[in-house]
Amino acid sequence: MPTKVFGIVLAGGEGKRLMPLTEDRAKPAVPFGGQYRLVDFAISNLINSGLRQIVVLTQYKSHSLDRHVSQTWRMSSLLGAYVASVPAQQRLGKRWFSGSADAILQSLNLIRDEKPDIVVVVGADHVYRMDFDQMVQAHIDSGKKVTVAAIRQPIKLADQFGVIEVDQSDVTSIGRFREKPKDALGLPDSPKEVLVSMGNYVFDADALIEAVESDGELPDSSHDMGGDIIPYFVAKGQAGVYDFNRNKVPGSTDRDKYYWRDVGSIDSFFDAHMDLISTLPVFNLYNTDWPIYSMQVNSPPAKFVRDAKGRVGSTVDSIVSLGSLLSGATIERSVLGPWCKVDSGSTISDSIVFDHVQIGADVDIRRAILDKEVFVENGAHIGVDHDRDRARGFTVTESGITVVGKGVRVAP
Repeated sequence: MPTKVFGIVLAGGEGKRLMPLTEDRAKPAVPFGGQYRLVDFAISNLINSGLRQIVVLTQYKSHSLDRHVSQTWRMSSLLGAYVASVPAQQRLGKRWFSGSADAILQSLNLIRDEKPDIVVVVGADHVYRMDFDQMVQAHIDSGKKVTVAAIRQPIKLADQFGVIEVDQSDVTSIGRFREKPKDALGLPDSPKEVLVSMGNYVFDADALIEAVESDGELPDSSHDMGGDIIPYFVAKGQAGVYDFNRNKVPGSTDRDKYYWRDVGSIDSFFDAHMDLISTLPVFNLYNTDWPIYSMQVNSPPAKFVRDAKGRVGSTVDSIVSLGSLLSGATIERSVLGPWCKVDSGSTISDSIVFDHVQIGADVDIRRAILDKEVFVENGAHIGVDHDRDRARGFTVTESGITVVGKGVRVAP
């Protein structure tokens, strides 16, 4: 019989560092790249890898996320395929998930119902492409109980990640797992690089059940997959590592084949969007051999017209989504979501605009993120004067990115 593989997407995160974008939604439900949600990248990778039974574990402000999953990810039930959103069920008492490992512990009925041989556990807040079938095969070949996906990063960034130190006698085994070390050791074949965890794991199903049940009995545990479950397997010598550089995704280019970004902060979220819009994108949304799927709303094409006085706008190095209407406006190095309207004389540069945003005439928006349903009145400026932006209650990051929350009306 073929190996049966079950997918779990951990999507209960609050995403405090993405505030105010997560003020009214779960982090995996945050729009990305115009028409996508962050969770679409994780699910698309699993679907493209051949998985057909997938659950999405949700908790924090999950309504829009649950709705998106149910409306978008409709699989044929003929052969038992499904993508199901599963909220916290309080199966082990009147409490919510206290960590990613506890989320799985409280959802073990899902694994026991399907009876898989292998469980693939992934996060829902990273932007990347990955063929998990290759990782599953490497896991089976290794004989380990868990395999952790890892990506190479400069050693100077080691204190920002969970770092995997390989066994010097076996580079496919994890010798030690350390959280944000200041004295990380370089790789044997590349001393200036380290392997950091991508938050993606492949488990033998029975070993995963045993580990989360054991962890659930420890009162001092943080019940975290990376902080507690993986060290549990490392201590037993049962943890393997899968170098992302081994993964070959169809249609990938030399420029984007090893792309992975954790979009956990406003700055990284912004930078990931800028990766999309270059002529040769650092992350290519147009790879038809490994598509990123999302909900396709019935919308007209984007439209670019002269304004009432016949003035012609321009749009360069940008992504403009369906349903948007630009009238004599200038758009540069920006991403616009569906159903945006921009009036004459307005300029948007180096910015991210979510869906259903209305921008009046003679508006100047620079290096900003506008959440959905924002209304910008004629002549208003955003991202031009940061002190004024802060005084109006907008979030401004240390790097100078202005964020306007959902549904805010911006006056001149």
